[in-house]
This record gives sequence, C-alpha cells and structure tokens, in this order.
Amino acid sequence: MRREPERLQDILDAIVAIERYASLGRQAFDEQELIQVWVIHHLQIIGEAASSLFGDLMNRYSEVPWAQIVAFRNILVHEYFRLSLNLVWAIVQNNLPPLKVTVERMLQELGEA
Repeated sequence: MRREPERLQDILDAIVAIERYASLGRQAFDEQELIQVWVIHHLQIIGEAASSLFGDLMNRYSEVPWAQIVAFRNILVHEYFRLSLNLVWAIVQNNLPPLKVTVERMLQELGEA
C-alpha cells in the first residue's frame, strides 16, 4: 500500500501534468479531445489518491474539499455522461492552483518535498 506522502506526490504530479496542457488555453481544451481526456484522466488520479488519505491528515488540511474531490472522481468514472467540460475547465482554472499550493505545503511539512 502506498504511503500518504506518495499519494500526495501523485496528486501533485497529476496537477503538474494538467497544467502542461491547460497552459495551451481554453480553445485548445475545447477543440482537442486528447487534451480533454488527458485532463480528465489526471483529475481521476487526483480523486483516487485523495480517497486513500487518512482522516487525520485530511482534518489537518480541512481547507481542502477532500470529499468533493473524491465525489468528482466518482462522477468522472461512473457518471461520465453527466460530465460538463465547462465544469472540468473551471476546476482546472479555479480549484487546482490552491490545491497545488496546499499539497506542496503538506509534503514539506511531512518532510517529503
């Protein structure tokens, strides 16, 4: 079983992977299915890794909407037909930057960065 720092690193790596293609802009995201799939796949990784974190760690960083992250992963995997690309893009633009900052801080505090 992977340790929590490894799961946090998975989250950080997925965010960096998303940023690589999100930097191409909204038009590229809308027009290129491969970019959409790439982003969605890495959002799934973020949700899966978050679902493996323990409650005490999640409670220490309660500013992160852990339950929503995991719930969104479940929508991506099980209810993909409800998926809105507008919502995906909004999450990438609005939610990932603060999550990245927090995960980097978590890794530093755990001595893993």
